Amino acid sequence: MACLGVHFAIRAEQADRLLAATDDDELVAIVKEEIEEAWECAYESGKAWDALHRCLSNGTLCSDEGEPPLNRVFFGGRTLNNGDGYFVVLVTPAQVKEIAAELAQVAEPWLRSRYFDVPFPDYHGEKSEQDWEYTRDTFEGLPEFFASAAREGTYVIFTVDQ
Repeated sequence: MACLGVHFAIRAEQADRLLAATDDDELVAIVKEEIEEAWECAYESGKAWDALHRCLSNGTLCSDEGEPPLNRVFFGGRTLNNGDGYFVVLVTPAQVKEIAAELAQVAEPWLRSRYFDVPFPDYHGEKSEQDWEYTRDTFEGLPEFFASAAREGTYVIFTVDQ
């Protein structure tokens, strides 16, 4: 189980194809064969997406908890998959702009406080200085990724396999 997270900035036509997918197999095929292959604009969060989502939401992996727009960075958009083996979550260009504006305000002391002070129920990692550094280092490019997507007016999908 890799559980590696990746964000992709995608064009409206690609979003339309994902939204039109009739099942998870077709959805995953579009992501893997059309979006991943092109790899035009992507941001890899590896396994740090888990801790980052918890920091930016309410400490859980729940997609509908926490405060928007930060809770939308990973799982707060529209979940396109039906099963739980591969997640594809879509945020609209308007949501991307909101997320980008809020992420630009996230300072390291706030993020560190969220990491160490907010309980992470069922977290598979172990909170530590080393895990914090990995989480912090992974976060560093995320605001610029969303800012770039916002400037371009693109959709963003977050993908992660289970």
